[in-house]
Amino acid sequence: MTEPERRTGEARRLANSFVHLGLGASAVPQPGFSGLEWYADYGARHGADGREGRLVSQHSFTESWDSWEMHPAGSEVVICTEGEMRLIQEFPDRHCEEVALATGEYAINPPGVWHTADIEGPATAIFITAGEGTEHRPR
Repeated sequence: MTEPERRTGEARRLANSFVHLGLGASAVPQPGFSGLEWYADYGARHGADGREGRLVSQHSFTESWDSWEMHPAGSEVVICTEGEMRLIQEFPDRHCEEVALATGEYAINPPGVWHTADIEGPATAIFITAGEGTEHRPR
């Protein structure tokens, strides 16, 4: 058992310590986020949960995203907790839709839909992601 798994009864800040929701309705605190390489390590830790695993994370933004991402294994819930953001979704038939989110609002990125976000001021969001097989492309 890893150190984050041992100490489940303490308060954590979601922006620094994400949570994996796994098989058997488990919730496993994750080690501190250290950059994009963190996601590869996350996959190694929880890949056995396959399509049923979910990552709960929180990120803050001051600029629009410089890439698109797509989650083929399941839907992603995006909850704006501070500020405003505009999600741009590109569907398999190539049509795009925009969803404006203000504090307290959420949207769903369906599986297989490419998405990015425009940020006009500081914004923070919580993401509940089916991350298996996530793909990225430049914007």
